[in-house]
This record gives sequence, structure tokens and C-alpha cells, in this order.
Amino acid sequence: MFLKPKFIILFTSIFAIFVISVLGGALGASFGFGFLGGPMPFISIAAETVFSVSSPFSYDLKNSTIMLWMAMLLLIVLSWFATRNIKEIPSGLQNIFELIFQFFIDTAEEAGGKNAKRFLPVVITIFLGVLAFNWMGILPGVGSIGKIETVEEWVHHHSHSGHCSEVGSDDHSISKIISELCVLEEESSHGFVVFDDAGFLSIMPLGRGESARAPLSAIGGYEPEEIHEIKKKIESGSKPEDIPELVAIQENIHSGKVINLYEDPSDGKISPRSYLGKSTGELIPFFRGASTDVNTTLAIAIFSMIAIQFWGFSSLGFKGYGGKFINFSHGPINAFVGILELFGEFAKTISFTFRLFGNMFAGEIVLISMGFLLPLIGMIPFMGLELFVGVIQAFIFSMLTLVFGVMAVTAHEEHEEHD
Repeated sequence: MFLKPKFIILFTSIFAIFVISVLGGALGASFGFGFLGGPMPFISIAAETVFSVSSPFSYDLKNSTIMLWMAMLLLIVLSWFATRNIKEIPSGLQNIFELIFQFFIDTAEEAGGKNAKRFLPVVITIFLGVLAFNWMGILPGVGSIGKIETVEEWVHHHSHSGHCSEVGSDDHSISKIISELCVLEEESSHGFVVFDDAGFLSIMPLGRGESARAPLSAIGGYEPEEIHEIKKKIESGSKPEDIPELVAIQENIHSGKVINLYEDPSDGKISPRSYLGKSTGELIPFFRGASTDVNTTLAIAIFSMIAIQFWGFSSLGFKGYGGKFINFSHGPINAFVGILELFGEFAKTISFTFRLFGNMFAGEIVLISMGFLLPLIGMIPFMGLELFVGVIQAFIFSMLTLVFGVMAVTAHEEHEEHD
């Protein structure tokens, strides 16, 4: 039995794309190919600052905050389109929103009866918000489009990160220079991406791969031993501006260009001469999934737990709800159990925070890794998986809020009866 020509063409195309992806990525780079590869993106647990405002107040705009606002704006727009012309027989967006609302209404009634509907505004808001954060975090361009942090900026930022904590000088300017010198000495092998300048854009051509990184020493044009000697001269009383070697290194760092050819000690390869004079730096993405920032998940968790405590106190009163945690009238065992339940409330907040953050941050790393190993096709199946995980995580977060809310408004005696 012969295959039809269109199936042969389809299978041949898929196989060709797969071969090109393998040879063009990091796997193919091991055999001298890697023509689609690029350096592994820098992975940061903390969200990166995209823009800073110093006056009239200090504020650092994070890339995860931008995605948070975009997700909120998207939900507002979708809600407006879904409700601007409500019909008795729903269709389109109205139908989708009604399906979501009806699902949670039925679930709430099963979990806590008719009174559980009071929790739905918070529960559904959390579900839609987390779902939007999760899904928008895998859009094309998220994590790959941004600004270039210069080598000079990188050195300045890292000089405040504990390098040379004892600088041995009361002069602030001298202390600053020594701290930056410590960064140059201790981080001399840190690699920066080599870019090509195209007008106002800095681009990185395909095919350079992870090896297309210039170490800090090759950009500054120095050896670590030179930095050690320069620090000695400064600490002995020499003025920085009177040390020619230091002035030259500072000028090189300011320019951010590749000054020296650098050698890879693992295989002895020397960087291409074409890299000389190229711009270097680190990519700071403009966009980062809001759920991959622990501050976002912590804020949602705190909001959820505050709502749960509010429901508990408003339903049972201070004595009724507080008695779950502080109860000395039924012996030391119940008092100890109450203290455990109090700690359990804090544990729920931590669990909420890191369950969502851990799953979404791990998914982001998987997508980055697969795109690095297998360009073109590596991310496709995992993007589908991330869409599924995004829904599941939003559902778990919202359902736990609902369940904990039902438990909070249930009197302690009712708990014992159920037990």
C-alpha cells in the first residue's frame, strides 16, 4: 500500500524541519553546525528593572509589572466586549464568560451551599487573573525582546552586591572604585553577549550560539592580576586618575566593545577576529510573565488569605472565628491544636505563593531550554503543555480559595460533627 503524495510531502517536510532544528540548535553546534543557535538567555529569579524614576519619587518599573498591567487591561477589554450587549441567548465572548461563571456557581453550591456564592467575586477574579498572567507569559516576544544593559551598568549594579565588603577607605568615591574593581577581578570570566549594531538597534545574528560571549576581561582589556595591583596602588594612596592602567580599563568598560580576542579554556578555541570592536551587554526583557515573579504570586496569596479571614470573622464573629486559633477552655491539647491552625494560615499563604511561582517559573525555564536546544520546533509541544498547566494552576488557586473560604465560615462545632 503506497502513501498518497500529499502525505509523503507532509512527512518529508516535518522530517526536514526536525533535522534542521537539531543541526541548527545547541545539539548541532557540538558537531560544528548550530546555524540557528544563540546564547542561552540569562535566567533571573528576580524581575528585571526596565525603567527607573528618581524624581519626584523613586520607582523601578519591572518587566513583570508591565505584563501584569497588560493582563489586567486585556481582562477589562474582554469583559467590556462580553457584557456591552448582553443577549438572552449568549454567543461569543458572553457565552465563554457565562460558562466560566456557571461552572464556579455550581462548584460553589456543591462545596458550601447557597451561601458560598458570596465567595465567587474573589474566586472568579483570581481564576481569570491568574489564567491571564499564565497564558500571556508564553506569548512570542516575552523574554526575548528588550533593552541592552551595558557592561558599565552591569559592573555598577554588581558593585553593590557584596563584592569587597571591606574596601578600607572612608572616601565614598574611592570605595566605589574599589568595589567596581573587585567586580572586574572576581567576575572577569563572566560572559556578555556579542551584538551587531544596526542603527539604533542591537541585534545578535543567528548561529553564534552560547560560545558567542565575551568575558568581562576581554571587554575591559585586562588580566585579573592587573586589577589586584591597581587596588594595591589605590589603597596605598595613589589617586585613581593618576593610574594609566585604571583609566584605560574604565574607558574600555564604558565603550563596552570587545578589546581582546578571548580563548575558551575547555577546547582552546579563540574567538573570531570579527568580534573585535563589537558591542556587548546583557538583554533585559521588556516583558516577563507576571506569574514568574514571586512578588506577584505573593500579592495574590496575601489578598486571598485576607479575604478568607474577612469571611471568617464576618460570619462567626471575633469570638467564634478567633476561637479556632485561641482556645484555652478545653484543655492544653485544644490550645496546642489552635496554635497549629494559626500557623497553618501562614503556611497556606506560603503554599499559595510558591506553588504558582514554582510551576510557572519552571515552565519558563523549560521553554527557554528547549528553544535553545531545538530551535523552530523545540518549544511547540511544551507551549501546549504550558497552556494546560496555566489553566490547572489558575483553577487550583481559585478552588483552594473557595474551599478555605467555606472552611473559614464553618463553625468549629460543625467541623467536629463532620469529623
